[in-house]
Amino acid sequence: MVTRRLAVLAAALALDAAAGELPNGWHPVAWMGRLTGLLDRVLTRSGSRDTVRAGFVLTGIAAGGAALAGWRLEQWTRRAGVAGVLVEAAALKQALAVRGLMEHAEAVRRPLAAGDVEGARAAAGRMVSRATAGLPPDLVASAAIESVAENLSDGVTGTALWYVAAGLPGAFAYRAVNTLDAMVGYHARGRFGMVPARLDDAANLVPARLTALLIVLACPRALRRLPLVVRDAGGTPSPNSGWPMAAMAHGLGVRLEKRGHHVLHAGGRAPGAEDIRRACRAGVLAVGLGGLLAAAAAGWRSA
Repeated sequence: MVTRRLAVLAAALALDAAAGELPNGWHPVAWMGRLTGLLDRVLTRSGSRDTVRAGFVLTGIAAGGAALAGWRLEQWTRRAGVAGVLVEAAALKQALAVRGLMEHAEAVRRPLAAGDVEGARAAAGRMVSRATAGLPPDLVASAAIESVAENLSDGVTGTALWYVAAGLPGAFAYRAVNTLDAMVGYHARGRFGMVPARLDDAANLVPARLTALLIVLACPRALRRLPLVVRDAGGTPSPNSGWPMAAMAHGLGVRLEKRGHHVLHAGGRAPGAEDIRRACRAGVLAVGLGGLLAAAAAGWRSA
C-alpha cells in the first residue's frame, strides 16, 4: 500500500510540474473555499459568530465531506489498475501546489528586480494575508520568502504525509482544514474560528517540522546553524509556521520580518529579489530530498 501511494505521489508531483494549477473555476480547492463561505454565512446567520458549536459543524461538514469524497474515489481507483493509479495521481495533484507556489513567488520577484515596488507589493498581497501596501522592498521580499517556506509545509509536505498515512481521504480532509483555517481561523472570529485553527495546528505539527528539516538539508548554511533555527522557530504566534520560515531564513542568511509579529534571524541581511529565487530553489530541492527519503524508507521497509 505504501509503495503504491508513493508511486501515486511521484506521479502527482510530476503532473504538477508539467501542468501547474487548474483555473480557479475548475479547481477543487476553490470549490472548497466557496462551500466554506456558504456554510459560514448559513451557520452565522443569526448574528452570533462566536460559537464553538458552529465551528465544529462547519469543520465537520467541510473536512468530513472532503474525506468522504476521497474515500469514494479511492475505492474506485483501487479496482481500476493502472488507470486507477493515474486518476488517483490526478486527484492528488489538485491538493498539491509546488509549481503554483513558485509561480506566485516569481510574480513578486520579477517586478521587485525591475524596481517596480508597487507591482511587487500587489503580487505579494496575493500570496500573504498581511497588508502589503507601503511595505519597503526588503519586507516585500520577506513576505514572499516566508510564503514559500510556509506553503511548502501546507501545500506539499503536509498533503504528502497525510496521503501516505491515510490515502486520498487524509489528503483531502487535510486540505479542507487548511482552507478553513485560511478563511475563518483568525482571532477576529473568536471561538468559531478557533475550532478549525486548532485542528490545523494539530494536523501540521509533524509536516512543519519535517519541512524545516528538509530545508535545513537543502541549505548547508542552515544545517550549521541548527540550534538557532530551533530557537527562532518559536518566535512566531503559530506553533508551526515558524519552523520552515526559520529554516529558510538561516538557510539563505536573511532577516525575515512581519511587522508587529515576528523577526526571524535578526542578524541576517535584508532580503532582496534574488533571495526569492534562492528560496524557490531551496524549496524545490527540499521537495526532491523528501521524495528520496520517502523512497528510501519504503525500500528499507520492504527489504
